[in-house]
Amino acid sequence: MWGIIATWRMAVEGITKAKEELESGGDAGNAIETAIREVEDFPYYKSVGYGGLPNEEMEVELDAAFMDGNTLSIGAVAAIKDFANPVSIAKRLAKEKVNNVLVAEGAEKFAHKEGFERKNMLTDRAKIHYRKRVKELSQEIKPYSGHDTVGMVCLDQSGKMTAATSTSGLFMKKKGRVGDSPIAGSGFYADSEVGGASATGLGEDLMKGCISYEIVRLMKEGMHPQLACETAVNHLHAELTKRRGEAGDLSVIAMNNQGEWGVATNIEGFSFAVATQKEAPTVYLTKNVDGHCIHEVASQEWLDNYMRTRMAPLEE
Repeated sequence: MWGIIATWRMAVEGITKAKEELESGGDAGNAIETAIREVEDFPYYKSVGYGGLPNEEMEVELDAAFMDGNTLSIGAVAAIKDFANPVSIAKRLAKEKVNNVLVAEGAEKFAHKEGFERKNMLTDRAKIHYRKRVKELSQEIKPYSGHDTVGMVCLDQSGKMTAATSTSGLFMKKKGRVGDSPIAGSGFYADSEVGGASATGLGEDLMKGCISYEIVRLMKEGMHPQLACETAVNHLHAELTKRRGEAGDLSVIAMNNQGEWGVATNIEGFSFAVATQKEAPTVYLTKNVDGHCIHEVASQEWLDNYMRTRMAPLEE
């Protein structure tokens, strides 16, 4: 049995590549790295990697993480600049006994020493988005509401599970801001004896519930991944609303060590991609109806429109 699940439509090309590795008995760590690098390298996805949208100082700061569910080893980088594939740097850090989470200049020094590819991650397209945003907000720059982290969970034929994330975080965020994506238990978690989970949305709120760990904990108690995801999202949404008056975007994916998967969200329009031994790479749209999430296969029209809007020419 093998499988891979990921947040957002943007991941489907990556999980299609990973599928080839998993079908031939490949390692869950290598497969998930392949899948996320595919997203990081595509310049038209403005929330991850190359082409990611900058902070308020027009710098692209990236966060990424990797977890090995066999050993519980973790590696993460945050606020790293000018390196092409932060997920690969995070995966390398997971091999260390200590110094597993590095930020900013420290992460960059490590990446340089280890020979990772340097690259200017700020594209002309991202500069146009930035300048347009500054014009719109002549009085005060506020973070953009979009925050589409790519998060994945992977299971290989040996039973090994991994989780990984990569993001450029909030558009117009403060320099040095770190969300949930590189934080173990919040943005990601994997335990090969149980399953794995990953989250996307407003990191500041996702961290308040350690939501990825909570989903894995619920699966360990016997919950199906779908019920675990719905339980975690609904509970955190309710708690935040009760205590703070509102809840930010909360979307999660999960897979157990049997290849069963689940997805939950508190927003409209959340998409995800999944491939398993039983299912070809497929993009779904999901919505929350009275606490239960309904998944529908994305239509070809929706898929075509998705790419058309992201690759449309920009005018300043």
